[in-house]
Amino acid sequence: MKMVKSLILGSAAGLLAMGGAQAADLPVKAKAVEYVRICSLYGAGFFYIPGTDTCIKLGGYLRVDTTFNGSLYDQPAWSGDLGQRNRYYDYFASRSRMALTIDTRTATEYGVVRTFGQADFQFQTLGNNNTNPANAGTLPTSTAYFQNPGEGYTAVEFVFIQFAGFTFGKSASAYATPWHGYPGNNTSFLLGGHDTVTGVNNIQYTAQFGNGVSGTIGLDDPSTFNRTVVGNLTVPLTATGGIANAYGGVHAPDVVGNIRVDQAWGLFQISGALHEVDGSYNLLNTAVVPGAINLVGASPIAGSETSGHPDTKWGGSVMAALQIKNIPTGPGDDFKIDVSWAKGDTKNVISTSATSPSFTMFGGSGAGAYQSIGFGATTDAVYLPAGGTGAFAGGDGRLHLTEAFGVRGAFNHNWDPYWSSSLFGSYSGVRYDGVAKANICAVYTAVRVTAPSADYSCNPDFNVAQIGVVTRWTPVKNLTFSAEVMYFALDQKFTGSAILGPTAPKPVARYEFKDQDTVSLNVRVQRNF
Repeated sequence: MKMVKSLILGSAAGLLAMGGAQAADLPVKAKAVEYVRICSLYGAGFFYIPGTDTCIKLGGYLRVDTTFNGSLYDQPAWSGDLGQRNRYYDYFASRSRMALTIDTRTATEYGVVRTFGQADFQFQTLGNNNTNPANAGTLPTSTAYFQNPGEGYTAVEFVFIQFAGFTFGKSASAYATPWHGYPGNNTSFLLGGHDTVTGVNNIQYTAQFGNGVSGTIGLDDPSTFNRTVVGNLTVPLTATGGIANAYGGVHAPDVVGNIRVDQAWGLFQISGALHEVDGSYNLLNTAVVPGAINLVGASPIAGSETSGHPDTKWGGSVMAALQIKNIPTGPGDDFKIDVSWAKGDTKNVISTSATSPSFTMFGGSGAGAYQSIGFGATTDAVYLPAGGTGAFAGGDGRLHLTEAFGVRGAFNHNWDPYWSSSLFGSYSGVRYDGVAKANICAVYTAVRVTAPSADYSCNPDFNVAQIGVVTRWTPVKNLTFSAEVMYFALDQKFTGSAILGPTAPKPVARYEFKDQDTVSLNVRVQRNF
């Protein structure tokens, strides 16, 4: 009987175990998959991040372009080896770039919270057309030299947060127009006005007044973007008019703002900026260090701190901009123009998407000289400390702010759905006041000029002009092929000739002071996504 009972209990336990195992092996109903949902609140391309109420859009472009007789992105041959036309300059320069953008938006009781970022992965011509060994001092730090096989670098453009009308981060300045320095061109070097298309660190607030009227005020960090040169003229100018930078530290942000009217007919905007201009010290280094680019003068030496300094001044700039849409030449055609004036804020006139250029160009001569030369120095201010002797005598120790003016614009025309063209141009000028002009010329003529001709005269003022045309073919949506031709002219104000010693490999020889010009060609293919 006990044996039978044991068999029955054992069999029951086995059946229970088998039943448990089979139950464990049965399929369990899976959780529903949360598919990506389209977000139609902010336009095409947005979708909800799964599990959140935040919408995100991924985008960007891939761009490949080449410039002939110029530098990257159609920079004219206006300085460096390109301006000299020596054996080190490249006949063409290329860049391949992939830009990736991330745009997120979340609706809140305070309005939309937005974040935006753009990173550019790029590879370009080694040294950005500058292979002269004399410039090797920039090799350890310049991204222009991160271009060996398998290299390249990542550049950061916009990175910002927007909330309740405020913008925090690296974004377009409140001073900027919607088109920045691109009213209709490919080139990143159309002078004549402001350009923060690559972003500047700032804090700003925008108020909407209705009927397309808005106002924005902001504080921009000028340290990287909005400073050119404060020249201490005891540091001698170069033979080509270069002025060493003696800017002091940043003590205040730029105060910027605009009033804008956006309507169906186009846009009108007035912008203004205040910019602090301050020099470092009166006594600075004047030695030249081999292998350095341009001047290394204006760096501090023992005793600089007790030598005194010029009083800080405030400069500024204003800009008026106009866009006219729906013009009778065709659907989608428009005309854009902006006019600028600055005093002590030259970057808002002689501006690119990077730094402000100074100009040094060489050409032929028919005046019995080795070659001709034209140059122009871009500055915010210059000063000559008081108490100097010889060529450096007569200084008043005060900052003399540089004036600049500019105009640029473009007419944009669509021939049909696949072809379009833009005619663009600019004209800019830089002016020094009477005291600054006299000081610059006294130092330059005494230190750098030998055996000037009878008709020699010195005047650091200059003008620059550009005109170009670009034609685009878009065979399929978001794929564009384009070609751009641009003419650049430097109108310098020196006359006569003199024996000068420009940067090597140029010889010490007689050069004729003469206006210069150049033509460049840019071809580009771009796929937006």
